[in-house]
Amino acid sequence: MRMKVLSIVFFAISTTTYAQTNRSTLVPPALSAIKEGDLKKDLYEMASDHFAGREAGTLDELKVSMWWAEKLRAAGLKPVGEDGTYFQFFSLKRNRIAANSSVVIGNDSLQLWKNVLVAITTPAKVSAPVVFVSNGAKADLDKADVKGKAVAIQASPEGINLDVSLWERRYMGYVLNKFRTDLINRGAAAIILITDERGEQSWNQVLPAMQRGLYDIEGGPNTVAASSIPVFWLHGSDINRVKNEGAMLNATINIEHFEYPSVNIIGKIEGSDKELSKEYVLFSGHQDHDGVRLAYGTDSIYNGADDNATVSVALLAIARAFKANPGKRSALFVWHGAEERGLLGSKWYASHPTVPKTSIVAVLNGDMIGRNNPDSAALLGAQAPHKNSTELVNMAMQSNNEGSKFKLDTLWDKPTHVEGWYFRSDHLPYARAGYPAIFFTTLLHPDYHTPMDEASRIDYAKLKRMTDWMYRTGWKVANTNKRPAVEPGFKLER
Repeated sequence: MRMKVLSIVFFAISTTTYAQTNRSTLVPPALSAIKEGDLKKDLYEMASDHFAGREAGTLDELKVSMWWAEKLRAAGLKPVGEDGTYFQFFSLKRNRIAANSSVVIGNDSLQLWKNVLVAITTPAKVSAPVVFVSNGAKADLDKADVKGKAVAIQASPEGINLDVSLWERRYMGYVLNKFRTDLINRGAAAIILITDERGEQSWNQVLPAMQRGLYDIEGGPNTVAASSIPVFWLHGSDINRVKNEGAMLNATINIEHFEYPSVNIIGKIEGSDKELSKEYVLFSGHQDHDGVRLAYGTDSIYNGADDNATVSVALLAIARAFKANPGKRSALFVWHGAEERGLLGSKWYASHPTVPKTSIVAVLNGDMIGRNNPDSAALLGAQAPHKNSTELVNMAMQSNNEGSKFKLDTLWDKPTHVEGWYFRSDHLPYARAGYPAIFFTTLLHPDYHTPMDEASRIDYAKLKRMTDWMYRTGWKVANTNKRPAVEPGFKLER
């Protein structure tokens, strides 16, 4: 009888302990701390004209960084930046075409950016005869003598898939890629491309990026001028310049170099477990956007409400939830700078973390989580070859099933998807560096990288559900005894 009583007592204690453990690890206790009203209020502030589009390397990015630091302090996050601050500064290296560059075809000096675009940021001094090869058909190119020549080609969409986002900003690059490698290998001195109708539509769209030049961090490939032959674009109305018998190209392209500060904002909520609190679940998003550029109608401020104010305010809401009830592991929050310049803030933090690298057990990144169908979303890094942690993916899938119940798209994570979306957000440098990493998103929409990406167009109910999903996933990671493992032999396709 005594053994029976003891067995009943032991069973009751075990059941209670299991229930408490199960409840603490599987059901996030502070979901109520994530409020739709807070998300909306914070997003309207962040994506306002006051911050002028938050372009990396500008005072506007630094201004919003100060705003974020105050938000983190008010929410109770501890600073994990440099020298006891929330800031980790890093230098942006920039190369751009200098204003004293010159392009002359025949006897006519062309006005830079108005009459001619310089498509490659590379120094050059060229004096070469022009050879016109119509639209660059393979048969015509194969028989043309291009060695030492400036090869002029009429652009055409043949062989190009234009069913992509922002095709106007990609078209000129797609046209160039059809010919560039072959002409370089055959010794061409320069490439001159002539716009067709689509090229004319692209001119003003690509102009800001070409004028801005290339950005990188210390040691990156863009910190030195590109090694290439020069590439120019002319308007279709100027095609006779390159058709004239005996036309010569004389061009001098000079490069100027700049250095600007950008910044990552970093804070943490300490975990409750004596040992596991030394480890971190890293929540990631970027705070920058595209600044002020080509106007659509009267609006030239690219406020980036969905891209990426949605994730920025979601991280703050998740931090408030962890503050209300910490997990066993600590929660680390990183608002990256200069994502739009090439994932530069995350590249910097992945290689220069402000906590021990081995203490980061997983990276939960988000980018654009507030638009499209209310019940649609995607988790990238969930299938091979992009999946680098099955255990982390399983936690995210379970969290979606337990809470937000989104219908998850699986096409955008495939290596064959035309957008290559997996390679365009801040989880990528972490995955390459060996951290388990996943990417939460609601995918692209027509307002992407336009001034129409405004706070008024966000689906705030959906944003809350996405925030809940990220929080639930992070809560699992923070409380499981075993940290997620990286897949053996993980290797991306590019």
